[in-house]
Amino acid sequence: MIYGYIRVSTDKQTVENQRFEICGFCDRECLTIDGWIEETVSGTRSYRQRRLGTLLRRVRAGDLIICSELSRLGRSLFMVMEILSLCMERGCRVWTVKDGYRLGDDIQSKVLAFAFALSAEIERDLISQRTREALARLKAEGKHVGRRKGSHNSWQANPLYRHDAYIRRALTKGRSRREIATRLHCNRNTLTAYIRKYIFSSTQTSGTN
Repeated sequence: MIYGYIRVSTDKQTVENQRFEICGFCDRECLTIDGWIEETVSGTRSYRQRRLGTLLRRVRAGDLIICSELSRLGRSLFMVMEILSLCMERGCRVWTVKDGYRLGDDIQSKVLAFAFALSAEIERDLISQRTREALARLKAEGKHVGRRKGSHNSWQANPLYRHDAYIRRALTKGRSRREIATRLHCNRNTLTAYIRKYIFSSTQTSGTN
């Protein structure tokens, strides 16, 4: 299957330019698009919450995704790398029109796969290190970190539970609660209540964040 992926950030932007570029590319390469995936959403939003995520869950080995440029997949380097790494695991190819990028079964792709894996491992180590340092600092300040006893079931039932790892990382990086809430598309008061109840059991001093 050959898929054409188009993403615009706002309703004011048009998908026609990207469609024109992809169709022109397919004409030159003698390819036919079997299905189009179009969406209007910010590239900073996780691909799992987009139609792109649905596509990536159903692609199979040998499938091809064509988009105008890599930035259509995501706005951050790590998100794009994660998407390309997932495609490689599934044996799905990714081609871009403007960048002239081709992810497939060649030596360049294998080198990229190694780079993706190494970058992901380094990032995990850095996150782990930052988390340990933050927890040590909080413990030194006399603050209890972790969920309360007996709260395991209610903790997992909380809608923010699946974002728990991200919330903890963001807090250790000094991100404001307003920024985290915006990223997770939730009310800041809801986020604050979650942090106080399940991450910092002791009362936190509320600032302007």
